[in-house]
Amino acid sequence: MHKTELLDKYARDGDSRLLLARVLDQWQRAEQRGVPTHTGFLSPAEQAVSADLLMAAAPGQGILAGGYPDAERRLWAFLPDWLEEETWQQGEECPLCALEVETPPGAGLTHRDYLGSLMGLGLTREKLGDILLSQQGAQVVVLREVLPILLSQWEKVGRYPVRLTPIPLAQLRPVPGERKQIRATVASPRLDAVAAAGFSIPRSRAAELIRGGRVMVNHRPCGKADKAVEAGDVLTCRGLGKCVLREIGGTSKRGRTILELERYL
Repeated sequence: MHKTELLDKYARDGDSRLLLARVLDQWQRAEQRGVPTHTGFLSPAEQAVSADLLMAAAPGQGILAGGYPDAERRLWAFLPDWLEEETWQQGEECPLCALEVETPPGAGLTHRDYLGSLMGLGLTREKLGDILLSQQGAQVVVLREVLPILLSQWEKVGRYPVRLTPIPLAQLRPVPGERKQIRATVASPRLDAVAAAGFSIPRSRAAELIRGGRVMVNHRPCGKADKAVEAGDVLTCRGLGKCVLREIGGTSKRGRTILELERYL
């Protein structure tokens, strides 16, 4: 398939078309010039649609990296044949770097505070990876190219001064968020039933949200309430968050399917 055909097939709108075109450009540059290339940081939904594109255009090509396992915001890296992934991760060719951000005790800053402060420096979201809150402040994953800007210009978050220290990616300490285990029974594991159980809402409300395009399965849009959901699938809903269908068990005494879900709070 040619580039235009790929974009016509996988782009959902003008913004996603631009995103996918940039991903293809970076892959082609790595292929043609034999140099490592990368995109900016992508959201889970952007990762999903670009993964679909690459599966069609270049199966097996590209590495999703965010600085640590299970990072939410990640970028695509494309490596030439002569460069091993482990060597790339440890060398200066890797575009990922991290900062330890120390704040005064009791500052109580939120993820939004840090993100707002960073974007206030003129940085776009694609330059910024995950922000991991800690008792001392936060750890921030960024593109290497913006590190000099941060070290010279990032002095405060809100009214609190910050102290910045570059750290190796191996020192990142993600803290699992709070989660709620849910056990439910449904007539069948279709999307509206699973979403209703996972987000603790009526099934009619779940169906309405699905029809309105607010529910995604594995970070891909899905407008079909009767879509079959499988164990391991991730459901996200704007305004309600995320839940994972961990297991589809046996049947209850009433013949209903038993589900084990995990909701991220």
